[in-house]
Amino acid sequence: MRQPYESLFLRIVAACSGALLFLPIISRDSSSYRGAWLYSTVCWLVMPVFFFWMYWMNGGNAVWLASISAMFLIYYHMTDWRLATVGSTTGALLSWLVFNALRAPVEASASFSIENLVVIGFAWGTAFVLGFSSANLRRTRLINTLSTMAVMAHELRTPLATVDLLGDVLRNQAQHEMPEHKQRKIEDLATRLQNLVRSMNRQIDTQISNAQLLRLPNEKSPVHAAELVRDVVANYPYRSSHERNCVEVFVQQDFCFMGSRALFSQLLSNLIKNALYSLAASSHASHPGDLRITVGVYHGKGRLAVADKGLGIPHEHQQRIFEPFFSTQTGVGSGLGLTFCKNVVETVKGHIGVFSEPGEGAVFVIDLPLHTATAPERAPPS
Repeated sequence: MRQPYESLFLRIVAACSGALLFLPIISRDSSSYRGAWLYSTVCWLVMPVFFFWMYWMNGGNAVWLASISAMFLIYYHMTDWRLATVGSTTGALLSWLVFNALRAPVEASASFSIENLVVIGFAWGTAFVLGFSSANLRRTRLINTLSTMAVMAHELRTPLATVDLLGDVLRNQAQHEMPEHKQRKIEDLATRLQNLVRSMNRQIDTQISNAQLLRLPNEKSPVHAAELVRDVVANYPYRSSHERNCVEVFVQQDFCFMGSRALFSQLLSNLIKNALYSLAASSHASHPGDLRITVGVYHGKGRLAVADKGLGIPHEHQQRIFEPFFSTQTGVGSGLGLTFCKNVVETVKGHIGVFSEPGEGAVFVIDLPLHTATAPERAPPS
């Protein structure tokens, strides 16, 4: 069908822009920070901007009316419905403003027939509903998956309780008519067995907390930061005394905040676990203070800083570490730990951030609203 306006140049530009989607930065990992921006920009230019421009320039003819309708469905399928809504609106507006600046407003009137507006509105609304429904379906599936994971984790507690009782039985047996060197060996075995049970129970707590990722309990009570940190550090299931000795707590100024003690205990455990993993993976042996947790008050907010001298986090990953299922530890963990931490902090209107240089360690800084007024002192090191 012959049309009033055609531009080979614009079609080549649109085709070349689409070819950018095959670049390694997108094809390898389209969810990376730079990849996501490039992907969104290309989709925005190739679809709403180009399609609406051609629609305006051809007076809203039937060919481009049908193309616009198909574009909406494709755009909402390829991107998040919120991004597609903003992109469609801005693309249509930008192309209209350029068109209006280059051509007489009278010529644009053909684009605004009632029939065309009804078709565009129907296509746009249908695409919006489908995109929104797909997002809700994905959310429901994620909730169901996480709930199944929580049930499975909870069921593991029964055999672990039996193993813990076996540790007590071994310890009791060692006290009855047995040489001292054998008693020590059996008690050591019982202790290691029960430490393993504690570690597994902590992992189960983590998985159950991750299962609450999208629906965290809203219970809040006053929590004293220094007491919380000391309690978590004292009860963490370290794999060795050497690992325990590298952790230090520095209380510059205690503070109180409103939150769930259980959730913030799990949050700190997650950060300690990640820091210990980073220290273990680094080339140098860890020393006391290589993992330091600082409690203080800075700029009217309570601050917890968890600093380690481990591997650090690559700069390109620092924008994404709080995303669900993203992990810098290939093949280790579920990628939900830091997402859980972020969600817990945001439930009390706090903020969590990371500062890191590869090879020099990382510092996770948590700023929380104070429950009681506390005179601010100098900031904890970060």
